[in-house]
Amino acid sequence: MTSERSWVRALGRVVTPGWHHVPMNIVLFHSTYGLRPAVRQAADRLRDAGHQVWTPDLFEGRTFDTVEEGMAHKEEIGKEELLKRAVLAAAPYSDRGLVYAGFSFGASVAQTLALGDHQARGLLLLHGTSDIAPNAAVDDLPVQLHVAEPDPFETDDWLSAWYLQMGRAGADVEVYRYPGAGHLYTDPELPDWDEEAAEATWRVALGFLESLG
Repeated sequence: MTSERSWVRALGRVVTPGWHHVPMNIVLFHSTYGLRPAVRQAADRLRDAGHQVWTPDLFEGRTFDTVEEGMAHKEEIGKEELLKRAVLAAAPYSDRGLVYAGFSFGASVAQTLALGDHQARGLLLLHGTSDIAPNAAVDDLPVQLHVAEPDPFETDDWLSAWYLQMGRAGADVEVYRYPGAGHLYTDPELPDWDEEAAEATWRVALGFLESLG
């Protein structure tokens, strides 16, 4: 497995000692497993770093033990309804300049909202991406993606095309790959859990958020 040191060394926005910390306003979307403890723990980690964080519950209290159950529930609700819930959840805070973030399915939601919000400060994607509208356009939106390598839901061909499309849309994209990790490797209650990869991800992600200040 690639060492943590090499993952962190790839960071483009290095925060130097004495950097003035500016708290970010972050909306963090859950995966198809629902608003599980790992999402709340991640939000607490971000709050401990000084950020304001909201964790919308797009499944209205439902959580799942398997990805298949979660995906079935997601399909039952429907893409349009889920996006509507996400927009309504983020709307009260959007004028503050949000950083959109999410896990897997939640990352796809975060990406959709960030590309449609001209006040967005950044986009933090954990384990997931989404389609990009042909007319999507942003002004150097900082984007950071953390994803396993390989990842059955985020194939190499897909990620290469996604990276190019995001660049054409005007995003400033960083991609971090974690060889040998499972898809949702930041959730300690799932078989995908990879402690080394998770800790490296959070250290790099916190540096990314601090660089946005």
